[in-house]
Amino acid sequence: MIVASATVGPFAENSYLVVDEQAAGRPAVLIDPGDEGARILEMVSDAHATLTAIWLTHAHVDHIGGIAAVRSVYEVPIFLHPLDQPLYGAGARQAAAYGVPFVSPPPADHALAEAQGLEVGGVAFEVMHVPGHAPGHVAFLSEGELFSGDCLFAGSVGRTDLPFCSPRDLELSLQRLAALPSRTVVRPGHGPVTTIGEELRSNPFLRRFSGVGG
Repeated sequence: MIVASATVGPFAENSYLVVDEQAAGRPAVLIDPGDEGARILEMVSDAHATLTAIWLTHAHVDHIGGIAAVRSVYEVPIFLHPLDQPLYGAGARQAAAYGVPFVSPPPADHALAEAQGLEVGGVAFEVMHVPGHAPGHVAFLSEGELFSGDCLFAGSVGRTDLPFCSPRDLELSLQRLAALPSRTVVRPGHGPVTTIGEELRSNPFLRRFSGVGG
């Protein structure tokens, strides 16, 4: 598995391209194509990848703003947890509230669920439902790599003062992430890559669970 990323848009959101370089055709998925669709499409082209799907950690506007551009070129399915469908449908209203341009994406095609298995070529992923920042927020876990969306950042966590957020749910979700092996690489929706171990040591929101992890 190889991972490419682009930090896009006014919210500096991390969009990821995950490629199985060992499989024929180099199948790939985009995680959270948030903005600047042309840059994201260039990332796919540069990787010589065959895009097979779009996976969304959640449906805040900064994570879905590039979908329409991608789908105009690649007719691939969109995966979203159903509890975030109201946010997804309100993308234009979210964008208007922040004064950012936005093209509404097509409807999501497939529902994500806790413990669901996904694949990129021969690379297996598990869906973790980690609500709090958004009700349908998920993370994608594979081979010691966690795509955490806006649940966990280097040194911080996702905000809980937006509509549909839940501080209590986020607390429970962070406790689950803290139990992952310390060497797990965390690729967040904003900011630099980190590890669970580093966050258990230095992140005040995760440090309280430092006795939980592996």
